[in-house]
Amino acid sequence: MARLGLEKEIVDQGVFDKAVEGFREAKIILPTFAELEDPNTIPSVIKDRLADVDADEAHPLNLFRVHWYNDANRRGLTDTPAHLVLPEELTGVKAKIIVALGNRFPMINAHKVLAAYGCLAPRIVTGQFNPQHHKALWPSTGNYCRGGVAISRIMNCHGVAILPEGMSAERFDWLDKWALDPQDIIRTAGCESNVKEIYDKCNELDRSPENIIFNQFCEFGNHLVHYRCTGKALEKTFASVSEANGGLSLRAFVSSTGSAGTIAAGDYLKDTFGTKIVATEALECPTLLFNGFGEHNIQGIGDKHIPLIHNVMNTDLVAAISDRATDSLGLLFNSDAGKKYLSDRRGLSTELIDALSGLGLSSICNVLAAIKTARYYQLGADEAVITVATDDATMYGSEREKANEELFGNRFDQIHAAEVYGQHVMGQEINHLEELNHLAKHRVFNLGYFTWVEQQGVSLEEFNARRSQNYWRALRPLLTAWDKQIVAFNEKTGVLASL
Repeated sequence: MARLGLEKEIVDQGVFDKAVEGFREAKIILPTFAELEDPNTIPSVIKDRLADVDADEAHPLNLFRVHWYNDANRRGLTDTPAHLVLPEELTGVKAKIIVALGNRFPMINAHKVLAAYGCLAPRIVTGQFNPQHHKALWPSTGNYCRGGVAISRIMNCHGVAILPEGMSAERFDWLDKWALDPQDIIRTAGCESNVKEIYDKCNELDRSPENIIFNQFCEFGNHLVHYRCTGKALEKTFASVSEANGGLSLRAFVSSTGSAGTIAAGDYLKDTFGTKIVATEALECPTLLFNGFGEHNIQGIGDKHIPLIHNVMNTDLVAAISDRATDSLGLLFNSDAGKKYLSDRRGLSTELIDALSGLGLSSICNVLAAIKTARYYQLGADEAVITVATDDATMYGSEREKANEELFGNRFDQIHAAEVYGQHVMGQEINHLEELNHLAKHRVFNLGYFTWVEQQGVSLEEFNARRSQNYWRALRPLLTAWDKQIVAFNEKTGVLASL
């Protein structure tokens, strides 16, 4: 099970000792998951030193900013995670749409650094990864490989990004600055929809014993860190919004499936509030809805397979959103013509209009699915749907230029803005949506067989065990076990004690 990151004891003492030696020399301290869940528990000596560290600096102390509670300049802390509450004037639904903002995370302005840390840290403290010898390979369609490269670099590890060549230019620009070597950026064929090609490249590279694949789609650290850290951050966010609105009912959590890491927060919210879990995907490749195929441009959400770490049997609803909608709304939210329309015709405040730049393509997808969910369940003003903005508009300037050229002939104006809003927001009906009954959940679950058992070598017993919620509950004590190992690891290096 080491391949899936499920070890909680030291697997190789020699590898563990090498990691301790390397971290001691590089003066690296690992935060516990409890500290990332509640950064108020981070030692004061570290908080004091963080004041002099830029959030985009390749500095080991930025590990202690890999949480949801960074303030606007990402140097201090907030009591409540940064979020938007989208009003009816924008969404067209009475229910509150709450969006947690991932752009407050350090280094990559996206919450995928949390997933990357959740995968790498357990491997280090259990003696499965030697930073002095191994390379950390991060297969992704965008933000996770950026997060992996960033986390690797500040943990003195050699990180390698693997992503489709068709991803946004801004992703590659960022990687060019952060990768240790240009050869550490591996481009695979295709675009967002070509996850299989990424797997094929990983299987090729995995033949070298120095390469360790951190496959976010089957690394349970990805699931667990979002269950605990993201789930509790969303609980805190909802509590704040609910209090400000005289009490609300949290009816649904919406997340694009992607690697199925973020959607694990829905498991926590369902345990806490009985919240419905809504999985979102691209209409151009409706895998969960129609066992489908195709190509799309909602960068960051993946498709054509069911991640091994997706708790399918706990998912309540599937909603598909078109990439034409996300591309068009990305232009609406970030162009002068679009902003003027939102101000003059929709009556939105300048503050809210500016804040919409906090939504990247997959974030807009989540918002539209939240609107669709609110309409499906006919939610009222005393009810809420919560979702996540993984990243912001920064990574998609080149994609907006393409959308303007291909969809609007480089002539996007207020008339186009009105058409886009009417079609993709007010016109977001309850089609391309399925509420999953027991049989439908098994249908979606079974689709994962072809990827994980036939192609990736997961045993049938291991694959089927995930049907039971007892399987997922049994994983959660791993976080406590890993925290004990992190504390012991830090004691071995002596770096924290020396501050």
